[in-house]
Amino acid sequence: MALGQSIRIYLADGSLGGIRHGEIINWTGQSIACSRLRLNELKEWDELERPGVYFLFGQDEKSLQDSVYIGESENVLRRISQHFTPTEAFWTECVAFTNKDDNLTKVHVRYLESRLIALADTAKRHVIENTVRPAKPRLPMADCDTMEEFINKLRILLGVLGYRVLDPLVTCTSAQESVGGIALPLAATELPTQPMVGDQAQQKSPIFQIYAANITARAMSTGEGVVVLAGSEASACDQASLAAGYRRLREQMIALGILVQIENGKKLTFTRAHLFRSPSAAACCVIGSAVNGRTYWRTSSGETFDAFEKRFTRDIDTESVVQGEQDCTVVKVEQNDINQVD
Repeated sequence: MALGQSIRIYLADGSLGGIRHGEIINWTGQSIACSRLRLNELKEWDELERPGVYFLFGQDEKSLQDSVYIGESENVLRRISQHFTPTEAFWTECVAFTNKDDNLTKVHVRYLESRLIALADTAKRHVIENTVRPAKPRLPMADCDTMEEFINKLRILLGVLGYRVLDPLVTCTSAQESVGGIALPLAATELPTQPMVGDQAQQKSPIFQIYAANITARAMSTGEGVVVLAGSEASACDQASLAAGYRRLREQMIALGILVQIENGKKLTFTRAHLFRSPSAAACCVIGSAVNGRTYWRTSSGETFDAFEKRFTRDIDTESVVQGEQDCTVVKVEQNDINQVD
């Protein structure tokens, strides 16, 4: 069971649009987030005039997808300021991480930069603007472990600030089978490993399936929505009932290479996992027509997404009731002990 974290966010001017200083209690790292338009205000923050890593978040001009540049410097403030140019206009928000003490060296931040780019590349949530992928420098084993712990804390704080750029959509441990030539998790009974950032919904989720019109698709429920897994198939044609918004979404996914043709254009396949905000959005884009995803997505045992969600919620309520009864029992025992002493 993952341990809880206490996080403190300081709003420098009391507004969400200003500079935000974040820290995790009992961690020496710290973050500072700022919009591009208020970059000049960072000169008052000595916390950034030291070694660290930074993220520049924006939108890729070609694909219009979320994008990120990840960098490092011995003076983070100076380096971020160098990105404030017309040729690097894609970014609108920066988030920097430094240490409250002086234990981070140039080699440490180079290690962090290399690992963070690799993690973002694996997660595939953002287009990575870095043209160079730096090699990971050699560090003593103790320093490597310290930097990996720094990354774990950084990941949590970055997520709290609204950027899950380092988190894969799903993490699974399972045997694989091939569908459309792409590896796909096997059975609905196979559960994901614990995500790097805790997600109780994903930990409880089975693999949901759609088998319709020669289409095979699989998905998982997470705290963010429904993730259709890589290797899932989708209809190559849009039906008249499909809403215009979902038509545009399918067209965009094809343009981005998320959906590609297989079997001479008879169907499409997902080249990577893709997040949808609802089960119906996922099902409509898979089948190409208007359907209710809460009843179309089913486990291998036939349980619908709707039935699973209701059961999952009921299980949580039941656990709460049981825990409450246990707490009451403890109180009664303590009271009886007091009475016996008296």
